[in-house]
Amino acid sequence: MAKNLVIVESPAKAKTIKKFLGPNYEVIASNGHVRDLPKSQLGIDVENNFEPKYITIRGKGDILAALRKEAKKADKIYLATDPDREGEAISYHLSKALKLEDKDYKRITFNEITKNAVKNSIKQARGIDMNLVDAQQARRVLDRLVGYKISPVLWAKIKRGLSAGRVQSVALKLVCDREKEINEFIPKEYWTLSASLSSDKLKKNIEFKFVGNDTEKEEISSKASLDKILSYIEEQSFQVKSVKTSERNKKSPFPFTTSTLQQEASSKLNFATAKTMRIAQQLYEGIDIKGHGTVGLITYLRTDSTRISDEAVAAAKTYIEYNYGSQYINTEHKAGKTDKKIQDAHEAIRPTDIELSPVKLKEQLSRDQFRLYQLIYNRFLASQMAGAIYSVKTVKVEAGNCHFQTAASKITFDGYMAVYNMNNEKSELVAGINDIEEGDELKLSSYDEKQHFTQPPARYTEALLVKTLEELGIGRPSTYAPTISTIIARRYITKEEKKLYVTEIGEAVNQSMEQAFPVIIDVNFTANMESLLDKIGEGSIGWKVVVSNFYPDLDEAVKKAEAELESITIEDEVSEETCDVCGKNMVIKYGPHGKFLACPGFPECKSTKPFFEKIGVSCPLCGNDVVIKKTRKGRRYYGCLSAPDCEFMSWAKPSDEKCPQCGSYMVERGNKLQCSKQECGYTCDKKKQQPELV
Repeated sequence: MAKNLVIVESPAKAKTIKKFLGPNYEVIASNGHVRDLPKSQLGIDVENNFEPKYITIRGKGDILAALRKEAKKADKIYLATDPDREGEAISYHLSKALKLEDKDYKRITFNEITKNAVKNSIKQARGIDMNLVDAQQARRVLDRLVGYKISPVLWAKIKRGLSAGRVQSVALKLVCDREKEINEFIPKEYWTLSASLSSDKLKKNIEFKFVGNDTEKEEISSKASLDKILSYIEEQSFQVKSVKTSERNKKSPFPFTTSTLQQEASSKLNFATAKTMRIAQQLYEGIDIKGHGTVGLITYLRTDSTRISDEAVAAAKTYIEYNYGSQYINTEHKAGKTDKKIQDAHEAIRPTDIELSPVKLKEQLSRDQFRLYQLIYNRFLASQMAGAIYSVKTVKVEAGNCHFQTAASKITFDGYMAVYNMNNEKSELVAGINDIEEGDELKLSSYDEKQHFTQPPARYTEALLVKTLEELGIGRPSTYAPTISTIIARRYITKEEKKLYVTEIGEAVNQSMEQAFPVIIDVNFTANMESLLDKIGEGSIGWKVVVSNFYPDLDEAVKKAEAELESITIEDEVSEETCDVCGKNMVIKYGPHGKFLACPGFPECKSTKPFFEKIGVSCPLCGNDVVIKKTRKGRRYYGCLSAPDCEFMSWAKPSDEKCPQCGSYMVERGNKLQCSKQECGYTCDKKKQQPELV
C-alpha cells in the first residue's frame, strides 16, 4: 500500500511523475480545478464582505470520491499542482474539498518535471501560500463581478449571449482603437532619392542613398523639395567624405517567456496563441521517449521571467564548448527584466535536458511538437552563446552640402546565429565598396527617385496583441491565450490571414463599454489592478480591501448604464438560402457549434439548416458549389453542397484550375497548385501557372 499520495492536475503529468517516485507513492490527477464559483449565480456575497461561495464543479464528483479514498489510506499527502497562483489556488481548494485539515499534507512545486526536480520538491515541501491563493481569489472575484454585472447590461442593450471581462474588454478596446486609427489615417507623401555613382576604379556602379544636409538628416516631403535638391546637386561634384570601418556586436536573445514564445511561434510557425500553449503543455507534462520513458521536455510554460538556473547554465556551457568551441560561450552576464513583477520567480522556458536535442527526438514527436520544441531548444541554446560580430563599412559622399551614404556589413563571427538565425540574417555585401577611399571623386551615372506614402499602423495579429498586452502590463502569462480565444469565440473580432478585424458586434460592445464603463476598459486602470494583485501575492495588501474599493464604482456604473445606456440593434446577416417551410430568406445565427441558418419568422417558424461557407469553386463532379465542412471530430474538409447526392470530397482546398496533363481538378498546396491525382504529379505556381519538375 502506498504511504504517500501526490495529487497533480493532469493524467499526463501524473504518469510522468509516477516513474520518478517508486512504489511508495501513488500519483493521481485532479483534472484541473475541483471547486469554483457557481455558473448559475453571482456566487459572491457583496453584503457580507464579498465572501465567495464555492461549489464542487459538475462532473468532478467521481474524481473527488477517488481522491478522498486514496487520501484516507495515505500517511502523507503532497499537493503538486502548477507552480503559480492558479496552481496554489487549486491546491487550496483540494485541501478543502478533501477535508485535509486533520491529515499530514504539504504543498510541493517544481519548475520542470524531472527526477531531480520532483525529488527535491518533496524535500522542500511547505504549507500552502495563502497570499498566492488570495491573489488568485481576488482575480477570480473581480473577473466574476465584472462579467456577471456588466454582461446582463449588454444582453439588454445589444443582444443575448454577449459578455464583458476585466481583461478581454481591454483587449477588444485595443483592437477597436487600432481599427479607428487605420480608418482615420491620412497618408503623407515623401520621396526617397539615391544616386548611382561610379569611378575609374569601380567595375560596377554603387547606389548611395540621400540622407540629408550638413547639419541634420532630411526627409524629402514633396516633389518640389526633391526637384530643389536635384537642381542644387547638378552643379556639385561627388566626393568621398569618409570611409569608416566599425565593429557591431549583436547580443544573443533572451530565452523565451510565455509572451515571447507566443509571438515567435506565431511569426515563425504560424501557430495561434492557444495552439502554442496547448503543445507547450504537452511538452511540459511529458512525452514518451525511447530509452528514457515519459519525460517532461521543457520547463514550466507560464512565466514572464528570463532567469535561468545555475545548473542549466553550466550544462549549456559544457554542451556549447563541446559542440561549437569555447569561443561560442557567452561570458557576459545577461540581466533579466526589472521593469515589473516577475511571475513567482520562475525560470524562463527552456529544455529540461540540453542533451535531448531536437534531432534526437524528431521521430518521437508529432510535427507540431517537434517544431515548437526545436524553437524553444534553439532559443535557449542561443541565449547562452556569444553574440554575433559584424564588420560594418560605411561610406559617406558629399555633393556640396548634400550627403549620400551606403554601407556594407559582413558577419565575422556568427556566435549564437550558428543555432538561432530565424530571420536569416546574412552579410550585406556591396560590390566594389572596398575599392573606395576617402577623397575619391565619383561620377554621377543616374538618379533613382521614388514617391512613397506613409502607411497606417499595422493591424493587430495575435502575436502583436500579446506583445502589446505585456508591454502595457495587462494580464499575466496565463491569461494571454484565453483572453484572445474568448474575444474570437465571442465573434467580437475575426481573424483573416493572421490579422485581427473588429466585427459589428465587437464595435457595438466596445462602444457600449466606452460609454458606460470607461474605467473598466481603461488601460492604466487595468494595469494598476494587476499591480494590486501582485501586492496581494506578496502579502502587502488584503484581497478584500482591493475588491471592496473596486465594487462601489462598478455597481454605480451598472445602475447608471441600465437606466441611461442606449440600445444598439445588431441585425442578423441575411443569406441567399430560403426557408423550406415559409419561403423567407434565412438568416445566419451562431450556436455552441458555430454558424447555422434559421428562419427569421421564429418562433412561428422554427426551421433551421446547417450553414456551409462557399469557397467560390464549382464541384468538379456535378458543378454545384464546393463548401467547407467538418467531420464529427472537427477536422475540416471540402465537400459538395449537393451531398449526399454528390459524393465529392477533398481534404485539400480544390481549385477551378484543371490539370493540363490529365484534365483532373487541381488542389491548393501552400502557394502551389497540384493535380488531385497523385499518380499524375503535376505541380505549378498558383499565380504564374508555370510547371515545375516533380
